[in-house]
Amino acid sequence: MKLIIAIIKPYKLEEVKNALADIGVRGVTATEVKGFGRQKGHTEIYRGSEISVDFVTKVKLEIAVTDDAVGAVTDAIVRTAQTGKIGDGKLFVLPLENAVRIRTGETGDGAL
Repeated sequence: MKLIIAIIKPYKLEEVKNALADIGVRGVTATEVKGFGRQKGHTEIYRGSEISVDFVTKVKLEIAVTDDAVGAVTDAIVRTAQTGKIGDGKLFVLPLENAVRIRTGETGDGAL
């Protein structure tokens, strides 16, 4: 099992969610997060003053998948979240040691 973590632009969330549903992903956790990378924030005008916004709002997706689904899930996320502009985000794939469905007690792939 793997845990896929994707940081994407907020306006791409619905498109990514639909692409994941199309390939059979049944569970996704989405969290609004703030951070910066190469984009390094931006400046805005607020009440006539220029202010620097160091942290940019993004959406963090967490998806637990079986090993054989990793390629399809990562491809779907990259294909739909990519704009070709700076700030598109990052995707990480981590090993997932175990999962437990609390309601039934199922473990491993069966819990996903």
